[in-house]
Amino acid sequence: MTERCGWCGTEPIYVEYHDTEWGVPEYDARALWEKLILDGFQAGLSWITILKKRDAFRAAFEGFDPATIARWGEADVARLLADPGIVRSRAKIEATIGNARAYLAIAEGEGFDRYLWRYVDGRPLQNNFLTMADVPAQTPLSERISKDLKKAGFRFAGPTITYAFMQAVGMVNDHIVPCHRHAALNC
Repeated sequence: MTERCGWCGTEPIYVEYHDTEWGVPEYDARALWEKLILDGFQAGLSWITILKKRDAFRAAFEGFDPATIARWGEADVARLLADPGIVRSRAKIEATIGNARAYLAIAEGEGFDRYLWRYVDGRPLQNNFLTMADVPAQTPLSERISKDLKKAGFRFAGPTITYAFMQAVGMVNDHIVPCHRHAALNC
């Protein structure tokens, strides 16, 4: 029997996400931004809720194109608040628009991908946690990145959200050691 991290359970969409995406290093700037936004929408909810709505989010947010979203205004907020396929939180929707503007400012400089990956010298941090209880909800590094993201204008990017994001995009390998994905991602 294949062992997995306990958080993914047995639901097929979650198992697929765990086995093919979570913890795999992501270096595409737009994909990184999308995952950070979705992690922000997760605040107060379970990840599976967001995962099941991800396609609806992608449609509603026009493929998570930051240049498009940065130009949105109140009419777009109202449209999204009426969309039952996504999480309809005014604060999170408005934060996404502001986060698109912050993303573009970073992208004009060093690039969002380089901005994030420089915190780990471009390589995933390799953790060796034996159980899910050993995995932290946040770290001093996620606190630092969160602080810097907020300084750059991001919202819904606190240290816990930032750490969940770091795990999802493979900046840290937090698959537990007994999980079949740990060794595969230990590079």
